[in-house]
Amino acid sequence: MVPINYYIILSAILFTIGVTGVLIRRNALIIFMSIELMLNAANLALVAFNSVLNSFSGQIFVFFVIAVAAAEVAVGLALIVEIFRSKKSIDVDQMSSLKG
Repeated sequence: MVPINYYIILSAILFTIGVTGVLIRRNALIIFMSIELMLNAANLALVAFNSVLNSFSGQIFVFFVIAVAAAEVAVGLALIVEIFRSKKSIDVDQMSSLKG
């Protein structure tokens, strides 16, 4: 059996990679993928703690987080497609010019 510390360390590494991707990259698709990586890192930590507690409540919460993340991706990608059609770029710095 793998100790819970390994799962938590992996979760922290994945979350750090996600935060780095959000802060450094300017591409909207990379930012969305980094946000998904952060959500999955949190899900991994929840399931790891859930396995120690021998409860299903953490897994149920993870299921709802995945469902909300899927809806977020669908809306986000639709917005990115529309922005690309109008601006011919998905650079985050150029999206600030969408004001009124």
